[in-house]
Amino acid sequence: MDAFNFSSASHHDNRNIFAAVSVVIAIIAVLHSWRDNSVGYLFRRVKQHVRNRASAWSFLLKGPTMIQTAFDKSNGQPFEMFAPDGRYIFVSAPEHIKEIDTAPDTILSLQAASKQMLQPVYSMHGFNWFDRRGTEGVGFIRALRTLLTHHLPAILPDLRIATSYRLKAEVSKYKTLEGTSHVPIYPTMVTLVVLANSYSFFGEELARNEPFMKAALTYVEQTFLIAEIVRVIPRTLAKFVGPMLAKRVSSQKIVYKELMFIAEERVRDRDLGLKTKTHNDCIQWIMETSPKQNPWNAQRVVFELMAIWFGSVHAMSTTATFALQDLCLHQEYIEPLRKEFEGPAYASFEKAASGLPLLDSFIKESARLTPVESLSTRRQALKPFTLSTGARLSVGDWLCTPVQALMQTETHYPQALSFNGFRFVDPALFDKEDMAPNEAFQSAPSKLTDVGHTFHVWGTGRMACPGRVYAAAIMKLLVAQVITEYDIELVDKQEQRWWVWRSSMLPKDKTIVAFKPRATS
Repeated sequence: MDAFNFSSASHHDNRNIFAAVSVVIAIIAVLHSWRDNSVGYLFRRVKQHVRNRASAWSFLLKGPTMIQTAFDKSNGQPFEMFAPDGRYIFVSAPEHIKEIDTAPDTILSLQAASKQMLQPVYSMHGFNWFDRRGTEGVGFIRALRTLLTHHLPAILPDLRIATSYRLKAEVSKYKTLEGTSHVPIYPTMVTLVVLANSYSFFGEELARNEPFMKAALTYVEQTFLIAEIVRVIPRTLAKFVGPMLAKRVSSQKIVYKELMFIAEERVRDRDLGLKTKTHNDCIQWIMETSPKQNPWNAQRVVFELMAIWFGSVHAMSTTATFALQDLCLHQEYIEPLRKEFEGPAYASFEKAASGLPLLDSFIKESARLTPVESLSTRRQALKPFTLSTGARLSVGDWLCTPVQALMQTETHYPQALSFNGFRFVDPALFDKEDMAPNEAFQSAPSKLTDVGHTFHVWGTGRMACPGRVYAAAIMKLLVAQVITEYDIELVDKQEQRWWVWRSSMLPKDKTIVAFKPRATS
């Protein structure tokens, strides 16, 4: 009995074991059959996610190189890249770029992309602009594109005098025993751009206010720093860290306070219908071009000025710095440029706020090879968007163009990686002796301020930078002053002149240029 019972139990257990083994084998077989489907798909998704996150953090330090590599592999098709705070879709074909320009602002928004980039709630004294362009009016565009541009001939002579005086003061700070000054070129150009912009945007009174000028100078750097810290930390943490950072810096408070004092007085006079002194500055123009039915209050005017200030100082000082460094590296261009300045062309430039075609081309070529940004025409998707190629953007993704890669391709620019300072000038303008520095020209001449499908320094289409005529004029003014009054040379030609953050190339503060006063005849 016991033996029988034992045998029966063993047989029962054997059947259970057999059943269990069969189930395991079946599961293994199913998993094996799904290896290239469900399990394999899941594995690939996890692997891709890890790769994307690693690439996203690498983008912070290698953005321009990564964009160029992806562009080279794209064959003109859209391609995808990641940053810690978002996903970017790049397009380079003219028909795809046109899709960006024609998309409604309610779907693809420049405002929203700028808001994510600058984090104005924390970096600009609480400015929280709308994601959609034009929600509160777009009069500031007319203020920059039309009124500021129209007023340039009236202020350029005064700007020349003010910036020339300041340039000499800055250069004298770094004078050596030999009489040459070793000048940190980027901080010096920032100082000069801040001075020029202060006169143009806020008027002479604020431009002579030293506490304000110091705050305006540091405001750009502090805005950039706060925005970048907030962008790379988790959003839940940013709500606490952002206000803490804003409280620890003083520049935005000083700039806001000084501008508010002026704006409140002018808004009060406007609302009371008082006739006052005519003010030719951006404070007044932004007030006058705000919506008639709902005029902007003083705070809204000041917020707009603070946003414009950051963009103008950053881009202009960086571009002018690289142009001067390129003049140090390509000294053969200096004499033809001086000849242009010292002839009648410069007087014509001040009267019209345009011209100087040789210098115009030189700055454009410098901006082509060392652009401030490798990414342009940025738009953030407010709603899901699909390109004609089928590439899809989810809400929050960016659509943009690889500006540096486009400007350095042989398809668009002969000898694309060679510096040809006069490549954008009409060859008919040259004397034979001035042709020596040149080997390549474009098929048609163009200006620094032109916007096209291969030159996106100013953006593209209907939302291209409205202040580009002003920016180009001030950069020409500053570069012309430097090489008219000084011989310049890089102290260390082999030193790396810039550092990279995200898609930006930023001049190093410690790059030194030797300034030697020109001998007077």
